[in-house]
Amino acid sequence: MKLASLSRPLLRTATVLAFALTATACATNQADPGAKDAAYQVSDPLEIPNRFVFAANEAVDVLALRPAAEVYVGLVPDPVRDAIHNFIDNLMAPLYIANNLLQGNVEGASNATGRFLTNTILGVGGIADVATQAGIPHAPEDFGQTLAVWGVGDGPYLVLPLLGPSNLRDTAGYAVDTVGDPVRIWAYAKDGEGLMLTRAGVSAVDRRSEVLKSVDDLRRNSLDFYATVRSLHQQQRQAEIANNKGAATPDFPDYSSAPKP
Repeated sequence: MKLASLSRPLLRTATVLAFALTATACATNQADPGAKDAAYQVSDPLEIPNRFVFAANEAVDVLALRPAAEVYVGLVPDPVRDAIHNFIDNLMAPLYIANNLLQGNVEGASNATGRFLTNTILGVGGIADVATQAGIPHAPEDFGQTLAVWGVGDGPYLVLPLLGPSNLRDTAGYAVDTVGDPVRIWAYAKDGEGLMLTRAGVSAVDRRSEVLKSVDDLRRNSLDFYATVRSLHQQQRQAEIANNKGAATPDFPDYSSAPKP
């Protein structure tokens, strides 16, 4: 199916969701009984179905994604894994630039543009992160963050199949980012669906390989892993929206944020 036939209904759905969030934002003040920090309350009216999806995601991770990541770490040398990670991240740079501009963050857009040009030209297509060595900061931005900057509330907490923790606002933002992904646009225009599936698989394994120990520690030390993930995800998203300004937050491993086809 061509992108043109998909993009219009997806964009309409994402737009409706984004505007509907303004009506549901007031519902985000409900207390989260699973959260240890009252400053990070999460509205979770769909907790029962969310827990079912969370359990299914956990099964996929334990049975498939984590073993694949372990094999990846064991067989692929560190420099090659770094090059793969850098290349995948560099492909997302146009979205980082666009979202910075939509947020009115001129400095962020300038840094994202500088990183993209530097790594693409001097980093051999992005496989070397020359920009970081040159002191250009890396700050990924997505459309969920853009909606938050525009004043759209979180909406209810959601656990998405395979994608993991999210909320209504970020789900709408993910749909927009997916449609606007320049690599996806190019691939589908060239009937390159296989390329997108390959990128999705490699990205998922790459992201998961970076947090093997962190996720194991979270599972082992959490009385309620679902509630822990829910609380830490909320803290992480607030830090990302604020560009990490303010109080320090835990380094929650966001292993569900890899690009998807």
